[in-house]
Amino acid sequence: MKIEEITDQMEKAMSLPPDDSASQPQPGSDATVPALPPGMARIKNMTAEEILADLNKSPLFMTEMEENDDIAALQALDYEGTPLENGSDFKERGNESFKLRGYNDAKEFYTKGILILAAEERKRSRGEVTTSGEDGQPDSDEEIAKQREVLEALYVNRSACHLELKNYRSCWTDGAAALRLNPRNLKACYRSARALLAVDRIEEADDVCARGLALDPDNKPLRAVADDIVKRAAVLDARRAKEAERQAREKRRAYLLKAALHARGIRTRATAQPPEMEDAKLALVPDPDDPRSSLVFPTVLLYPLALESDFIKAFGEEQTLEEHLGYVFPLPWDRGAAYSLESIEAYVETVGGGLLKMGKRVPLLKVLGTGKVEVVDDVVRIFVLPKGEAEAWIKKFKEQKAAEKK
Repeated sequence: MKIEEITDQMEKAMSLPPDDSASQPQPGSDATVPALPPGMARIKNMTAEEILADLNKSPLFMTEMEENDDIAALQALDYEGTPLENGSDFKERGNESFKLRGYNDAKEFYTKGILILAAEERKRSRGEVTTSGEDGQPDSDEEIAKQREVLEALYVNRSACHLELKNYRSCWTDGAAALRLNPRNLKACYRSARALLAVDRIEEADDVCARGLALDPDNKPLRAVADDIVKRAAVLDARRAKEAERQAREKRRAYLLKAALHARGIRTRATAQPPEMEDAKLALVPDPDDPRSSLVFPTVLLYPLALESDFIKAFGEEQTLEEHLGYVFPLPWDRGAAYSLESIEAYVETVGGGLLKMGKRVPLLKVLGTGKVEVVDDVVRIFVLPKGEAEAWIKKFKEQKAAEKK
């Protein structure tokens, strides 16, 4: 088959900080504020009450207190004072450590306060009556409200520690816990959004940020993170588009390569354990996107009588064995000078397990295009033998193949 005919066939085939209060509203100019996150479109017409009711539909805002074995363990410890007093004390000690940038210490103080007050909250969620005073009287509504206020602040402040320490999952779970207690806590929204954004969970970051902005459209920290969400989303979209383009290009190149092999009548087969070839590969050159390019094959020259081999990175389809042996010979290990262009014969294995003699001046395409030879794992294997010893080796090779078939 002529190269022109091959090209025609291929072208036809190719027709296919910690505190206890929420952030205060900050006035801003519409001309200078960052773009709002995409999630705002869904809730922009909702009232505050509807937004708060919608929180429970998001996986980030769970409605049940989580079970925690550490809480039960801490309940056995004896602290002086009421749960509210102890929780407040740990919050203040955590705040002092946070101001000194002792984020790990601050986190531990906040955690102790959380364990104390979360234990009280869990009791109430099970229908138990909590008592804080020595008189054994049930906690008043005011006492419970204060406990929840401090617990909310502890969660929000611990989320700040996690954000500084880059414990992003812990940051947004603490933010979610605070929002369960108070869905209007904008700092919890901000820190949760920042943590989710840090790990490219863009849709969730967008959701929590949009909910916060729906409650306070002029909140500067939330607007800042909203701007970052929009920018990061654009970067990720561009990256995905680039990756999709790369995959499409690789798919097209693979199709071109397959079409080229088919047009030339070259048989191929892949095994379960292909060899490692680094950057050597069966390819179209010089342009893998041009069907008029030529095929090159990674090729192994095997010297079975000497148990040696040579590797040719790119054996062109129009090249001959003589061209490559011209720079491979003389062989450094061939002390008896048994291998030279005039004294060797070359063979390739056939599909049926036999051997086909390969002329040293015959283009590789003519050998592979016979349909009798199979390129295994994209590598051409050529046996090179001294003429005087070739017949005996061929006989032994055939005997071994016959024994393998039994």
